[in-house]
Amino acid sequence: MKLSNSTELSGRVCIVTGANTGIGKEIARGLATKGSTVVLACRDLTKGEAAAEEIRRTTHSDRVSVMQFDASSQASIRAFAQQFKREHALLHVLVNNAGIWTETKDLSVDGIEKTWATNVLGYFLLTECLRDILTVSGPSRIVSVASKKAGGLDLSDVQFARRKYNGVVAYEQSKQANRMWTWALSRRLDHTRVTANALHPGVIHSEIASRNPGLFGFAAKTFFSVVGKSVEEGADTPLWLATSEDVEGVSGKFFYDRSAHACRFKNEPEEEKLWALLERQTKL
Repeated sequence: MKLSNSTELSGRVCIVTGANTGIGKEIARGLATKGSTVVLACRDLTKGEAAAEEIRRTTHSDRVSVMQFDASSQASIRAFAQQFKREHALLHVLVNNAGIWTETKDLSVDGIEKTWATNVLGYFLLTECLRDILTVSGPSRIVSVASKKAGGLDLSDVQFARRKYNGVVAYEQSKQANRMWTWALSRRLDHTRVTANALHPGVIHSEIASRNPGLFGFAAKTFFSVVGKSVEEGADTPLWLATSEDVEGVSGKFFYDRSAHACRFKNEPEEEKLWALLERQTKL
């Protein structure tokens, strides 16, 4: 992957969620290559440690570690943040990447539709739990993986209590929410040295949809293997956003292919309604 125009990260501390596979692992590898301390936030510690060992071996870095993190569990998110703050005095880069796409409706341990719990509340709650350390560590960056495959957000029924559940719609509304939350967050970061941006990594040959069983999983795996970018290519824009001098001080933007693009979901009143909903759901 390309790393031109990127700052050296020696002495910088970074978190990447969902870093045991896919673009998360490649983002973590790129950050380690640049000399940063990297924490892989992973639900499965065995897979996380295997990924960390691979990154250590390929980057010759001994500053790569793994911590337990389940993006669908609010208790796990809070415990992760507390442990991180006990072990690290600073945080310079937070990459919100962990996400799911499932064709069957399931509830998180907190009783929330699991795609929403993971893809939206996981980003929101972790960032809020770490916002203080990001602020004192500035300049620092929050980089959130969203998608061009976004839309259909119904703030009155994010859990599909009224609507018939559809995995594609659940995923797309979560990705719309990722962008809208980022714009609301960016406003709250005004007058700090923390930036927040969202991005579309491209259609990636990854496991996110192909983990589903049956015909859908097979079709998704076939589709992504044919048209998808490699995980290395998919990691390029988020890694660039995390490291490049080109975006120093830039906040509240939506990027793909290293370029900022207009977001059709920018609507401040709706973004604030979303923020209020996320606060209620996480009891902040």
